[in-house]
Amino acid sequence: QVQLVESGGGLVQAGGSLRLSCAASGIIFSGRYMGWYRQAPGKQRELVANINIIGSTNYANSVKGRFTISRDNAKTTLYLQMNNLKPEDTAVYYCSVGSTLWGRGAQVTVSA
Repeated sequence: QVQLVESGGGLVQAGGSLRLSCAASGIIFSGRYMGWYRQAPGKQRELVANINIIGSTNYANSVKGRFTISRDNAKTTLYLQMNNLKPEDTAVYYCSVGSTLWGRGAQVTVSA
C-alpha cells in the first residue's frame, strides 16, 4: 500500500521560509519520478516542481530561484524548500509519485 505523508506546512509572513517533507512508503522510491503540486482556492492544481530518478529538476516559472526540490532516497523522503514566500504561494501543497499517486496535502498560508 502506497502512502505519501506531507508535513511542514503552516502560516508564514511574506519573505519567510518553509520546508515541506513528503515521507513515502510502499514504493521503490529511488526508481520513481516525484513532484510537488499545489492548488489554491478556486484554481486548478498546478505543478510546482519535479525531480527524476537521477536528480534532474524542473520548476514552474513562478517559483524558480525561490523553491528547491530535493530527494533523499535512503530516507524515502521528498523535500521542498520554499524561500522568499509570497502571498500568491498560499495553497495546499501535494506530494506526487509520477503524477498518479497523491498525498493528502499540506496547507501553506503566506500573509502579506
